[in-house]
Amino acid sequence: MSIIRFIKEWTLPVSMAMGTLLYLIFAFIPALDEAAMFFAPIFDTILPLFMFLILFVTFCKVNFHQLRPVQWHWWVGIFQVIFVLIVVGIVLGFHLKGNSLILMEAMLTCIIGPCAAAAAVVTQKLGGNLEEMTTYTFLSNIITAIMIPVCFPIIDNSVDNSFMSAFLKILHEVCIVLIVPMALAYIVKHYFHRFHRWIISIKDLSYYMWGCSLMIVTGTTVKNIVHANTTIAFLLTIAFMGLVLCIIQFAVGRFIGHYFNNTTEAGQALGQKNTAFAIWIAYTYLNPLSSVGPGCYILWQNIINSIEIWQHDKMLRSNNASSLVNIQKQ
Repeated sequence: MSIIRFIKEWTLPVSMAMGTLLYLIFAFIPALDEAAMFFAPIFDTILPLFMFLILFVTFCKVNFHQLRPVQWHWWVGIFQVIFVLIVVGIVLGFHLKGNSLILMEAMLTCIIGPCAAAAAVVTQKLGGNLEEMTTYTFLSNIITAIMIPVCFPIIDNSVDNSFMSAFLKILHEVCIVLIVPMALAYIVKHYFHRFHRWIISIKDLSYYMWGCSLMIVTGTTVKNIVHANTTIAFLLTIAFMGLVLCIIQFAVGRFIGHYFNNTTEAGQALGQKNTAFAIWIAYTYLNPLSSVGPGCYILWQNIINSIEIWQHDKMLRSNNASSLVNIQKQ
């Protein structure tokens, strides 16, 4: 039971460790080469399916009538834009090139990336407002869709996509990732009541599905790091800057949130990024090596998420124990 309890409390680190271990086993044991080639396309197919199902299950618990912007949404969005402008200003002001430019591009992808759709899963796990988190996820994706085609051509001359083509391509990705599972969840919730009750009756289903998908994403991240054509020192620099950036964004988000009594939601909104999307935009628009930035960021943000969830569960257990003692005294 202690092992099961440990896995439940530290699902995200366990998933990351398993993803890393499995990749290293298949990558460095020659006898498993054929198996690795067999499973690679399967995992590539499973991951988008996992993300779709995670969001579908999460949206089944959403009250669609409460999806509306609130004050903290605008402040978190403003700070995301400010952080992006700071990075772009540094690149232009110092005329950065080479590894310095790649480092700033890696940081930029960790900032400009939209709020992770899975942030709603963590927010719900932490007792936050699911509807407010879901609403900001949409707003964040709109901000990202506007900022990328504006900023990327400025810092990288090789980006030759027109604003409209880049904007529509990103919106297409957003539609597939967010709109379709939300529409399906709406239909199920309002027209297939028995199926809907069965889905929401399974406790933490989306959370554990996310843990499975995180295992696959971590394995892919480790693969990108292992095959990165650069020095270990530069990779460590990118990883360290990703850690600093992750802490700053979570801290600023929570600072904003405490003014509106939404510390949990605002912290997740600014700190937890859709790193899979960030890796994609890095490969598509910038130097591919910059994708190591969001690849490392996913490790840091999920370590922070794990600590938050552990603290929250510990507080709940403490409160339950206190309530039990009071009942016994009465």
